[in-house]
Amino acid sequence: MQFKDYYTVLGVEPSAGDAEIKTAYRRLARKYHPDVSKEAGAEEQFKAVNEAYEALRDPQKRAAYDQLRARGYRPGEEFRPPPDFGQGGFGGQNFDFDEVFGSTGSGGGGFSDFFEGLFGRRGRADGAQARGPQASRDSRAKLAVPLQAVHDGGSVRVNVNGRQLEVKVPKGIKPGQVIRLAGQGGNGGNLLLEIEYAAHPQFEVDGRNIIYVLPVAPWQAALGASMAVPTLGGEVEVKIPPDSEAGRKLRLRGRGLPGNPAGDQIVELEITAPRAGNEEQRDAYRDLARAFGEKP
Repeated sequence: MQFKDYYTVLGVEPSAGDAEIKTAYRRLARKYHPDVSKEAGAEEQFKAVNEAYEALRDPQKRAAYDQLRARGYRPGEEFRPPPDFGQGGFGGQNFDFDEVFGSTGSGGGGFSDFFEGLFGRRGRADGAQARGPQASRDSRAKLAVPLQAVHDGGSVRVNVNGRQLEVKVPKGIKPGQVIRLAGQGGNGGNLLLEIEYAAHPQFEVDGRNIIYVLPVAPWQAALGASMAVPTLGGEVEVKIPPDSEAGRKLRLRGRGLPGNPAGDQIVELEITAPRAGNEEQRDAYRDLARAFGEKP
């Protein structure tokens, strides 16, 4: 397999903080989202960005990856896991990669062989085989569930220790809850899947609420407008009140994650100025500057 530098994929330095990584992810996910992007190779770029963010947004995953990256591998270089990988070889730290990375893929498909093969290739089941027969016992892993599956309920296909399993996800399941798969763990024990939410290119989660950042043009914010906004339940029309400022929040009641009560969707306005592509548009910006008392 070929080594991937997830920091390069997101365009950030290895010293980047969580907020900078999240900002870079959101910008690139919007740019390459297959539903809106017209760029060549957008779908593959979108998958790469999601994979990189999934590896770096979680402190345990990032720590494991950073210590591996410190060995000097370069992007595209043929890579084989070192002999001590996952067995205390990272500065004496003993990572259980089946538990940290879940061995479950993306929860919705789309992770590369590098991610799944590397971070899911070792775990307690392999160790048990190396030490000889043991009594059956429960195994634990994390399952990153797509927000759409949390909203709708349904089945998610996962890869656990080389096996493809269908996992039924209850509607509205919460992070930290556990799904038990009888007999699917090590040596015939049970497999306990701890739920976490997979990163989404458009939405963030705050409890049961969904947060969506809506880009609006300056004139839409100033004059008001009606705009289509995506939600997990489908598009809805939102009225932008006149004289809206950047950061203003609009609430779509009941459009968040299911629950009792259901969460809301919070639409946060982000004012973006389109690039002037011709002289007529530059003249319009000059007129706007004059109207606000500035000399263009």
